[in-house]
Amino acid sequence: MLSNQFVISLFLLLCLPIVFFLVAPHVFSPPPRESLIPIADEIDDQILFRRASAGSSSHLSSGTPHPKLKIAFLFLTNSDLHFAPIWDGFFSGHPRSLYNVYVHADPFVNITRPGNGSVFQNAFITSAKRTSRASPTLISATRRLFATALLDDPANAYFAVLSQHCIPLHSFRFVYQSLFESPRVRTWHRSFIELISDEPRLWKRYIARGRYAMLPQVPFDKFRVGSHFFLMTRTHALLTVKDRILWRKFNLPCYRSDECYPEEHYFPTLMNMKDPEGCTGYTLTRVNWTATVKGHPYSYKPTEVSSHLIHHLRLSNHSTSYFFARKFMPTCLTPLLAIADSVIFRD
Repeated sequence: MLSNQFVISLFLLLCLPIVFFLVAPHVFSPPPRESLIPIADEIDDQILFRRASAGSSSHLSSGTPHPKLKIAFLFLTNSDLHFAPIWDGFFSGHPRSLYNVYVHADPFVNITRPGNGSVFQNAFITSAKRTSRASPTLISATRRLFATALLDDPANAYFAVLSQHCIPLHSFRFVYQSLFESPRVRTWHRSFIELISDEPRLWKRYIARGRYAMLPQVPFDKFRVGSHFFLMTRTHALLTVKDRILWRKFNLPCYRSDECYPEEHYFPTLMNMKDPEGCTGYTLTRVNWTATVKGHPYSYKPTEVSSHLIHHLRLSNHSTSYFFARKFMPTCLTPLLAIADSVIFRD
């Protein structure tokens, strides 16, 4: 009898490591770690965001727009602004009373700033901080741009988030008239942002921080994905810098880096939860995802630049054609400049 009990006890003792190995990952999984964003940066951001929230008005008439309403062009970059000459041509001949330009450049990267005469010369914001791909730092950078533009000019009515690899597909006149004046496009008071709910890897993206990390604030049925490059209304930009609750969730680090692109998740989810009817559900920046490399979209080469390519990239199934496109190799600058006036800015 005692011998049997001893054998059973020994067997159970030997089984304990196996049970622990199988069960522990599910029962004793560690809680999400704290954000890797330095606390000093977070404090600086909150001060800036509170100033923008308190000092900015979100009131814009939904009737006939005032002719002095502006588009704020917000550039996120961690390298040189290779296509600054194209953008200078885009803005050329149009008064600054119709637009503003702001650049968030990673201060830890040596970036050559455009010289005299460029719209980018004095556009670099002083609150810029370190950024890295597929991290919440890109969310913070975009919110800093929003806050800066909100405080800088109450006439900023639309906020166009762009990268250094973006180019315009139309003239400035076309973009401005489409947003504010065209009778064909009556959604100027809505944000042009994707709110994708049927992405094949949506669930894996949702649980990238842990299966229950987003709960209870962000249930799976409210989670959305979309491009990080969009046009947002002033009302929505203000709503974004005021947010504290969702930011705490998307600021958590991921356990699955291959599914973690916070900047592509935070803004669509926030808009979907706060004001989905105020969004078009599509972006005005064309991206080619047919040949992705490690999460990067297809990059156009100099030999591909042509009038045919520009006309093709403009095509859209929505109410207006695409305004911008990415991603272009820096070596595309020369052939793009060669067709700028005759094709790109000729609508």
